[in-house]
Amino acid sequence: MIEVKNVWKSFDGKVVIQDVSATMQPGKTNLIIGTSGSGKTVLMKLTIGLVPVDKGEVFYEGKDITKMGEKELKEVRKQIGMLFQGGALFDSKDVEKNVMFPLDMFTKMSEAEKMRRVNEVLERVNLKDANRKFPSEISGGMKKRVALARAIVLNPKYLFCDEPNSGLDPQTSLVIDKLIKEITLEYNITSIINTHDMNTVMESGDHIIYIYQGKKQWEGSNKEIIFSKDERLNSFIFASEFLTKAKEMSMMEAQGRK
Repeated sequence: MIEVKNVWKSFDGKVVIQDVSATMQPGKTNLIIGTSGSGKTVLMKLTIGLVPVDKGEVFYEGKDITKMGEKELKEVRKQIGMLFQGGALFDSKDVEKNVMFPLDMFTKMSEAEKMRRVNEVLERVNLKDANRKFPSEISGGMKKRVALARAIVLNPKYLFCDEPNSGLDPQTSLVIDKLIKEITLEYNITSIINTHDMNTVMESGDHIIYIYQGKKQWEGSNKEIIFSKDERLNSFIFASEFLTKAKEMSMMEAQGRK
């Protein structure tokens, strides 16, 4: 279980996160949602320990990472898988080497063991036989699946995903959402997803935290969100749905002109 308690963060005198508390539910998909600039990415970085808190505590299984030294923090990070917004693949490495990178860095597995694990996770994300392809040779959706395979190759307890659907078309976004949801359940992972994609919210939101101007404005599930009476949350949902539909229509029109 991950617990964030009364965390604060400022940059250059500007408060970005204000007294936020939340519990990331184990074995569930936990979403941090909000508009650009709301502080959701900063909150994720504070939760991972990539950015130090000004005040507050962040607990992993009851241990406060804000008071840990680098050696202790490194041990916690070995239990974390990270799917970055752009995928963050190494252009000079093929798919196999990209996925194998964490195994090279953090394990003493034999080459045969590493290969077996790489092939397992590639098959899990439906990329069997893609080992020798390079990032420049695959689609955006495939890149995200490679990055997801790399994120889970160490069997993490926690999976952090920063805007996993960024830059993807609606159909591919649904594929990524479905994969993350399935992997969360199959491996009993605690997933934390930073997003403003309403499809992700409605399909995957076991537990949702809505951030507004650095504060926790609302908390609940995807079944509760549609009945919310919070005006700010409802405005966010309506705007997100409108923009999603507009994007889908633009893509359909563009395809029709081809």
